[in-house]
Amino acid sequence: MTLEELNDLSKVDAKHTFMQCCTSEVWVNNMVNERPFITRQAMSGAADLAWKNLTELDYLQAFDGHPKIGDVNSLRAKYANTKALASGEQRSVKQASEQVLRELSVGNDDYQAKFGFIFIVCATGKSASQMLTLLQARLPNDRNTEIMNAAEEQRKIFQLRLDKCLKDSLCRKKV
Repeated sequence: MTLEELNDLSKVDAKHTFMQCCTSEVWVNNMVNERPFITRQAMSGAADLAWKNLTELDYLQAFDGHPKIGDVNSLRAKYANTKALASGEQRSVKQASEQVLRELSVGNDDYQAKFGFIFIVCATGKSASQMLTLLQARLPNDRNTEIMNAAEEQRKIFQLRLDKCLKDSLCRKKV
């Protein structure tokens, strides 16, 4: 999809497209209303600004749109709508040892119990072992620190997905 095509989408189709990048309804609505974007950089800047001005509840809504790292069943259920853009983000988890997968599962459960939301990490380019190390490093943090860490990781994710969306036609709504 080109930037021009994105700008020309109906509001419904634009919401569908942006929802594949981030599931915060407020962020999606902000992105739809900010169009037209003159350049990719303008779109990227608008996305960051929209994200920066959200509330904690908006962040939590976005986090809830993610599967747990390494949880294949969660991936299938939560990402049925966004599988095209999200594909490959957790590719390295499929190659992880059973030990690392068990530790990720336990760590994810501990993280969610402590903070009230799942561990969010921009998984692209990271091995399962690297994600486990990051998870373990973030577990001692307080909740406010983790909200900010997770929000930054989510920002990286939607920026990658926006870029991916403009590079191919995966986020076009099938009519």
